[in-house]
Amino acid sequence: MTLEFFATSLIVVLLPGTGVLYTLAHGVGSGWRASVVAALGCTLGIVPHIIASIAGLAALLHTSALAFQFVKYLGVAYLFYMAWSVLQEGGALQMSGQRTTTSDVKIIVNGLLLNILNPKLSLFFLAFLPQFIPSHTPEPTYYMLSLAAMFMLLTFIVFVGYGAFASATRRYITSKPGVMAWFRRGFAGAFGVLGVRLALSDR
Repeated sequence: MTLEFFATSLIVVLLPGTGVLYTLAHGVGSGWRASVVAALGCTLGIVPHIIASIAGLAALLHTSALAFQFVKYLGVAYLFYMAWSVLQEGGALQMSGQRTTTSDVKIIVNGLLLNILNPKLSLFFLAFLPQFIPSHTPEPTYYMLSLAAMFMLLTFIVFVGYGAFASATRRYITSKPGVMAWFRRGFAGAFGVLGVRLALSDR
C-alpha cells in the first residue's frame, strides 16, 4: 500500500456519510460497544461492492440506467426508513440513559444494508482501486483485493474513533432530555437529507 493510497483512502473514510452517521447514532444512543458493532456492520457492507467491482458488476450499474435506479431507490427508501426509526422510541437514540436492547445482529444487518443499498459505492471502487494498481503487477486482482482489505481496515478504525467520540458525549446528552430530543431530530434529518441527495443523484 502506497502513501498516496493511504492518504486518499483516509480522506474518503473521514468524510461524513451514512456509515459515519449510523456509527455516531449508536455511539450516542447505546454507547461505545454498540458503536463498534455498528462500525463492523458498515465495514462489512463494503464487501459486496468490492466483489461487484472486481467481478465487473459495477459496470452493469454504470451502463444500465434501470439497474442503477432500482438499487438507488432501494437505498433511498432505506435511508428514509432509518430517519423514521431514529425518531421512534426504542430506536438507535434513546431518551433515557438506559442502554438499548437492540441486538448486535440487528445493528450489523442495518449497517450492512445501509452500504449495500448504495450503488454509488460499487462505482466508486470500480474507479478508485484500479488507479493504485501498478501496471507491472502480475496478479492485479489479488493486488486489488489487498487494497480493498486495507481500505476496509482503515474504515473500521476511523469509524470506531467516531463511535468513541460519540459515546464519550453520551452521558451528558442522555442526561438532558431536551438535548437528546434535538440530537434525535438532527440524526433523523441527516438521514433524510442523505436520502434526498441519493435520490437526486445521477451516477
